[in-house]
Amino acid sequence: MRDDARYVIGIDSSTTATKAVVFTETGHAVAEGRHTFPLRRPYPGWHEQNAAHWWESTRDALRDAAAQVDANRIAAIGITHQRESFVCLDARETPLRPGILWLDGRAGKQIAEAGTPEVHEISGKPPDVTPAFYKLLWLKENEPDVLPGSAHVVDVAGYLSRKLTGNWRTSYSSADPLGLLDLATFTWSARLLEAVGLTERQLPELVPPGSVLGELRGDVADEIGLPHGIPVVAGAGDGQCAGLGAGVTAPGLMYANMGTALACGTWSSEYRWSHAFRTLGGAVPGTYILETLLSSGSYLVSWFMDRFGPGDNPDIGLSAEEAMEAAASKVEPGADGLMALPYWNAAQTPYWDPNARGTIIGWSGYHGKQHMYRALLEGIAFELRLNTDGIAADTGTPIERYLAMGGGSRSRLWTQIVADITGRPVTVCAETETTALGAAILAAAAIGMHGTTEVAAAAQHMAHTKSTVDPDPATGVRYAELYEVYRRIYPAVRDLFPPLLAATEASRQRGEATPPS
Repeated sequence: MRDDARYVIGIDSSTTATKAVVFTETGHAVAEGRHTFPLRRPYPGWHEQNAAHWWESTRDALRDAAAQVDANRIAAIGITHQRESFVCLDARETPLRPGILWLDGRAGKQIAEAGTPEVHEISGKPPDVTPAFYKLLWLKENEPDVLPGSAHVVDVAGYLSRKLTGNWRTSYSSADPLGLLDLATFTWSARLLEAVGLTERQLPELVPPGSVLGELRGDVADEIGLPHGIPVVAGAGDGQCAGLGAGVTAPGLMYANMGTALACGTWSSEYRWSHAFRTLGGAVPGTYILETLLSSGSYLVSWFMDRFGPGDNPDIGLSAEEAMEAAASKVEPGADGLMALPYWNAAQTPYWDPNARGTIIGWSGYHGKQHMYRALLEGIAFELRLNTDGIAADTGTPIERYLAMGGGSRSRLWTQIVADITGRPVTVCAETETTALGAAILAAAAIGMHGTTEVAAAAQHMAHTKSTVDPDPATGVRYAELYEVYRRIYPAVRDLFPPLLAATEASRQRGEATPPS
């Protein structure tokens, strides 16, 4: 590395932790700070956080990362974050209630009543549990003092922008997943704001991704150990930044972020809206990402390991997850007749059903933990094929390859299952923290690090891959038969979910379950 080489930092404030990763001009990570924070589930389907933890974890992660390098060479900071999550603050910038997260499923009634084609066309978001639009409607109906009493309603990036720079700003590609923007113009929608009872004065200023939000505040710089005046750059939501970090800046490619959720997206130069995908503002200004979403990605792996996984086995040098994967790899494709519908957190693309729940069929006395584990991985891959084929059919543009990132992309078993079920190669990104890299690419472009402010050009310098997993044709034939079964499961059981949930709610109303806190 040259003695005068500069660094950029990508902040990734995700669902359970914030990472601050220092990248070189060529996109290689050289230092990282990481701090976790808790997730509250006060009632079934609710997911909340203390917004102060977003900032505290960011501050501490930046401090740890900066201490590992020559901080004077850090030239800019970019921000990416968990999408759809938001917090309501009073005039003193104190949260009026816990932040509500993208995972939160409390607004089923509001989705059913307000999830109209008009809302879909304006926002680009099919009716679903993730957009904040419906949770804001829930607040309007159930906690009516919160929104009128809010001086600021902000996404995670807007909250961090205030803490880092003193400015209430966010990129339109960060705020867009809230479901309150007119995506054709990248502006706040007067129609959608009126519906939830907010005004633009309560919301942060919107700027294009790659714009400078402001300079790092002097007191914050001193606390973290960074030079004064570093530009803090607007990024995009974690899905869009993951795609940028993978180098998805042209049609025909699809990023597959195999993280807590399985978010997959492809690039578009024009605004389209459809039930086959949800439309987002792209990380490249003026473009769009057509994204499919399954909230239960590696969430399912974590859920399974927490409840059923074996403990670590130091005698054979394997972690619990490695041991489970080794056992599942010995199970034949198709998990000996066990099949999972992976809707643990409702169904997103293409059904957009907030009532949907996880389903496993085919149980027999022969099956064990290893079969269930493999069935979960296969179920996610079947869902990915369903979504990928749907988006390709809707747009008329074939999806030829996945660019994979996130913890799941490091699993040889899972990536091979994805390749075999979808029939598409899976190319794994070189950098583990691809989402943070996307934020760093935007920061690099903002300061012209590569002699240009073009975001796509910066991505060419910084996005790299390391390996490709090709589909096995023989296994693909076996999976093709099973896929035809998989496609029939949801239509066969969907009518059972509403009465099941109604019966559960009736039990709660009778006092047979713990009320929300």
